[in-house]
Amino acid sequence: MVLRRRSGGATATQENDQASQPLELGRQAGKGKPTPKRSEVERARRQPYAAPPKDAKDRKAAAAHDRERRRLERERQTAAMKRGEEWAIPAKDRGAVKALARDYVDSRRLLVSEYILFAVFILIFIIFALGSHKAYSNTILYLELFIVLVIAVEGIYHGAMVARLAKQRLPAESTRGITWYVVKRSLRLRASRIPPARVKRGDRI
Repeated sequence: MVLRRRSGGATATQENDQASQPLELGRQAGKGKPTPKRSEVERARRQPYAAPPKDAKDRKAAAAHDRERRRLERERQTAAMKRGEEWAIPAKDRGAVKALARDYVDSRRLLVSEYILFAVFILIFIIFALGSHKAYSNTILYLELFIVLVIAVEGIYHGAMVARLAKQRLPAESTRGITWYVVKRSLRLRASRIPPARVKRGDRI
């Protein structure tokens, strides 16, 4: 009985030692390096990601190259618009009928609508200068109606002329909305028209 008890106790002790050995080995293997302090972990987490620094000269050179590329591209597109190339013209200005309308408007020696903007500025100045003076209210109203009438009459006339030319030269093309297109083109100064004018004043269309 004594031998059995000693044998049983020794066996239990050996089993406990064998069970504790893997835990100790696991602790040693899992650690492998000293545990970092909490302050170090917080500092590493708060530190933002920093991209590799670039040379200031390289950034300036790249920016200058990009500006030069955009400038050359604009000049190329403007030159292509003057030649009438479709890829360079905005979508709202594409089409043979609209190209004819632009050439017609740009070839006019005198367009009252082109300078009507100056009359609008003068009218606004008069309104602010006179205020709400009743003696001049009717005059200002007549001037406003006159400006609108000039734009309407000139736009309808030139729109009809462009529509007639389009029916003669481009019978398969639609002329829908061409009068309003002519009006918008006529209201802009020649230097500010987009696409730019490709004909001179007085050229025969």
